Amino acid sequence: MAIETLLSEFPPVSTEQWEHIIREKITGTEYASKLIWHPEEGLAVKPYYRADDLAGLQFLDAAPGEFPFVRGARSTGDWRIREEINLVDPEDANRSARAALAAGAEGIAFSQTKIENSEDLATLLAGLHANPLVFLGSEPGCVRLVMERLRTRPHGANIATDLDPLADLDLSADLIRNAPDGFRPFAIHAEDLQEHAAGALEEVGFALSAAVDFIAEMQERGSSVDRVVYSMSFSFAMGPEFFIQIAKLRAFRLVWAKAVQSFGCSAERARTFIHASTAHWNTTICDSENNILRATSEAISAVLGGADSISISTFDESSRDNSRRLARNTQIILKQEALLSRVADPLGGSYLIEALTNSIASKAWKLFQELETAGGYREASAAGVIASVLDKRMNSREEAVANRRRVLTGTNRFANASEQALDRVNKVHFRSVRRAAESFEQLRLRTEQFTKVSGVQPRILLAEIGDPKMRYARSQFTADFLACAGFVPDKCVFESAARIADADAEVIVLCSSDAEYLSIAEQLMPVLKLHRSPAKIIIAGNPDTAEQLRNLGIVNFIHLRSNAIEVLGRIQQMIGIKD
Repeated sequence: MAIETLLSEFPPVSTEQWEHIIREKITGTEYASKLIWHPEEGLAVKPYYRADDLAGLQFLDAAPGEFPFVRGARSTGDWRIREEINLVDPEDANRSARAALAAGAEGIAFSQTKIENSEDLATLLAGLHANPLVFLGSEPGCVRLVMERLRTRPHGANIATDLDPLADLDLSADLIRNAPDGFRPFAIHAEDLQEHAAGALEEVGFALSAAVDFIAEMQERGSSVDRVVYSMSFSFAMGPEFFIQIAKLRAFRLVWAKAVQSFGCSAERARTFIHASTAHWNTTICDSENNILRATSEAISAVLGGADSISISTFDESSRDNSRRLARNTQIILKQEALLSRVADPLGGSYLIEALTNSIASKAWKLFQELETAGGYREASAAGVIASVLDKRMNSREEAVANRRRVLTGTNRFANASEQALDRVNKVHFRSVRRAAESFEQLRLRTEQFTKVSGVQPRILLAEIGDPKMRYARSQFTADFLACAGFVPDKCVFESAARIADADAEVIVLCSSDAEYLSIAEQLMPVLKLHRSPAKIIIAGNPDTAEQLRNLGIVNFIHLRSNAIEVLGRIQQMIGIKD
């Protein structure tokens, strides 16, 4: 059957018809609250997209590898597997790099290797000239050594450094004038923005603003825009919001091409290089194997977003060979087994991705223009504007984690309370990044230390009483809540409040319905007082009778809007667990 004949059996359905059906079920403000997703301030993702949402977008006809490069800077879907080597000694770093390349890595980044002279550099580069190499945390002296080596012994080497282009503008101008062809000395570190809680809009807008500032300064110092643009690369961290992260990279290439074109840059030089790494802020010590899953999802979003090279962090941030092998093999599997490198821009044409790309690009461009009006990136940074935005975002992120609205699986939700982390925590070398899980991890480690010293688990009882459906649901919710601090509570169903008073527990959590709590407490609290029981009572819920319950001596409540860090900290104090 011809396609036309098949499709003709299904009459077209207009957007108005779809909306009419939806609004028969969901009306008024419920539509926005239930169906519109706000992944970050300024972005609104609809429940569905249609061809109408792409009307007027100018980049839809551009092919991968073609200006404005929204579909990728390459005509293929391949990317470079980069592995980071953090060894100090040049000989050790060289040995580790060669082993990584033999095991499937396609590029190396040296992050801590000490390069003091040309002999150190020669030792480090021995046998590596055919492979792309990057020096992270570059100092000007190291950059000059690399440049000198490339001039005298090029061998087709593909070497880059990541010097901050705005740190010393006169130095940057001198490096551009003297840089060998093919050498990129500078990098805009947009990954720092992701690690400090910036959303996609800020990442794209701020990175663009910083780069444009640099271009303008270098032009004033006599450098051509094509040469300046080619001297830079960009580095982004990929967060957990899968579709947003994909669109973020596509949007950045779009606005970057638009910006450099306005400077008179050639279309070919507008093809920028983007490195993507997996995020650090959402990694966890507890249930650390979940970091493997996080990194896999983030790496896939980098692939689909068209990153030119990708690095995956080890799941426990150790230097163990097994951790490094897993990180490396994740990319090899994505490339060689999942075959993600076979297609360029595989999500091109997706209504959601194209619309998100355009939304992020347009809003980030507006942010960029606001910064330009205020004097540019450096002035905004010096005035504290950038820091103010990041502080606001960080506070919002940490509040969402503490209230468990932002889920860190295995840490603030679905935690394995029986996991032991104390003996290995000092062996875990997380980077100096402010991780969202740290407050929960401190709670877990305090509980574990208390249990180790005392020899017994804290005694917490989930007392299920009253309405069967509500008591079970609240008991399950509370068990998951308490597990975040390493508590393993007991559960028991009671027929009367008086029987609860006989329980041998330091903390008793009443699990019932809102309507029953006051009656249960009025019966229970006098009996506890009569028995001189030291047990502390907590309510699983947030009933309307909360004030009356407080008058009876019950001051702690566990519910959906609870700040878990604060409530769990108070429970530890009840039990006698201290720092």
